[in-house]
Amino acid sequence: MAFTDIIEKQWMIKQLEGIGLKKPTVIQQNCIPPILEGKDCVGCAKTGSGKTLAFALPILHTLSDDPYGIFALVLTPTRELAFQIADQFHMIGKPIGLKDVVVVGGRDMVMQGKDLASMPHVVIATPGRLADHLVSCDTFTLKKIKYLVLDEADRLLEGGFDSQLETIFKKLPKKKQTLLFSATITDSMAELSQKIQLNDNVFKWEQENENTKTVENLKQSYVLTPIGSRDAYLVHILKVFTEKQPSGLVIVFTKTCKSAQLLGMTLNQLGFSAEALHSDRLQKERMTALSSFRSSQVKILVATDVASRGLDIPEVQLVINYNVPSVTKDYIHRVGRTARAGKGGQAITLVTPTDVNLVKAIEEMTNTEMTECEDIRDNEVADIHAQVSVTKREQDIELGKMDYDERRNIHKRKKLIANGLDPDEVEREKKKAWKRKRREMAKNVKKSKIRQ
Repeated sequence: MAFTDIIEKQWMIKQLEGIGLKKPTVIQQNCIPPILEGKDCVGCAKTGSGKTLAFALPILHTLSDDPYGIFALVLTPTRELAFQIADQFHMIGKPIGLKDVVVVGGRDMVMQGKDLASMPHVVIATPGRLADHLVSCDTFTLKKIKYLVLDEADRLLEGGFDSQLETIFKKLPKKKQTLLFSATITDSMAELSQKIQLNDNVFKWEQENENTKTVENLKQSYVLTPIGSRDAYLVHILKVFTEKQPSGLVIVFTKTCKSAQLLGMTLNQLGFSAEALHSDRLQKERMTALSSFRSSQVKILVATDVASRGLDIPEVQLVINYNVPSVTKDYIHRVGRTARAGKGGQAITLVTPTDVNLVKAIEEMTNTEMTECEDIRDNEVADIHAQVSVTKREQDIELGKMDYDERRNIHKRKKLIANGLDPDEVEREKKKAWKRKRREMAKNVKKSKIRQ
């Protein structure tokens, strides 16, 4: 099947051919026609399957018939993903003079307000910042949008953005097309319909004949490490990998912002080329880190799950889970950063004895058994253990001199207060969310034991 079989606009066909796209992916083949017919759509497919264009193309196709602003609203959980989606809209919509605006935190609200008041065709936003604009000013309206898109819909609907989404949804028209896309959609259709009021004739599509949640050309393995030796094993893995593939790109996923920052600093001190990407960094620093990694100026990106959702970096050869994700679907999103667009890739998870049940839950969900990593030489890990430990302690002291923890807490409290929120109440809600995650983790472990 070619794009000409599902798209009528010749300017769009020409633009797609100009960037080297001649055939639609499976999710594009299935979802674009019903969207063009005016149906709501829920699309679920593996990472790297072309989900962004599955909603961007029909939006631009319809927009070109009757262009007005604001025509479409795209909501996404992370700033980096918002900019990436905007790039794809801009790339395809250039021939029709598309005006798009990215509305995310970390940027000047006054300038964003002016951009929104200029009535762009497409607004790509994170829920928090868009809700701030809707509460604080009345220079724009969302009452005439035709499309509402929730990208990484499961992340947006799982609870963390409820208050912001409620603010946004109140400002939207009842008559609109709603499009939900994600690599993992775990809510039932009834729950989804209740939350976002999907039409009765909603079109739902999921990849068929897929026994696993991860792609076949992804090699998944683990390294069993003592609790106090995880850093040394990580450095050893990176050393072996960079010797084999000097130009290869690696993403190391960590649980917390501080861990990502500290590991990034430690790896740089040990001679690796690394950048940290997490929500405690300024937006300019985050974009610089991502740009440096995409352009291969740095080979290692140490990141929190802010980098696990939707980011398209086609040349990543290796993903390392420094921590085993406590929620199994987070593993799927993390390892989805490699082995994209038919290319091979590898994912290595560092596993301590206390993580074994989590790994079993992941294997149950992905229907794929991890193999033990073959390239580990324990004697070499022992040789570098002391050096790695000392270097990390030195960098931890440097973080302390920078008042990292205190500045982070002050910044977060100021930001919450500026947004009209009670920092203490937010902290209580975070603790509740963490308890929910732990319950889900325990539930997955229990299911795994029962199956055994």
